[in-house]
Amino acid sequence: MPTLSPDLRKALLHLPQKEKDALLTRLVAQDAVLTEQLAFRLLEGEEGLEVRRQRLQQQVDDPVRGFHQTPNDLLHIVRQLQQRLTYHCKITGDTMGELELTLRLLRNVLRHQPEATNRLHGPTQPLLQHLARRTAEVVKSIQKLHEDYHVELAPAVNELLGLLYASAAAPLARELGIPREW
Repeated sequence: MPTLSPDLRKALLHLPQKEKDALLTRLVAQDAVLTEQLAFRLLEGEEGLEVRRQRLQQQVDDPVRGFHQTPNDLLHIVRQLQQRLTYHCKITGDTMGELELTLRLLRNVLRHQPEATNRLHGPTQPLLQHLARRTAEVVKSIQKLHEDYHVELAPAVNELLGLLYASAAAPLARELGIPREW
């Protein structure tokens, strides 16, 4: 990001307040992510965070339980949901919510889609690789958190690890060095 020269910075700070406000609103409107971050922070607050989390939880629960023509269809849906969770964290700064919902997403796929996760063969391999990699990333992210969060997330992580090792993704999980229990 380019920096302002000291002279330009000084001149900007000495502009009348009305001109500064107009410039600020024009600049903020050009960045959609910044606009949404500010709307969340200034207008929604903590109540909005819970509403967003509940909406995402419903999105995580619903499509994963349905019937999917191919494992690639399911993989596409899982990736879309993961992008929404990442975007949620980017907007709200809710890292804990992203981790909890990612754990829920991965557990739901392994629990509700046995046809796609019980055999490791050509069509299912990309999905199983994705599930194993995401599990490794989530476990690594959780390990970086304070120990108090470990206690809170341990049951969900252990359930996920059990489901992963009970699926056809077990060899991929071993290859990635994912523990059997956390």
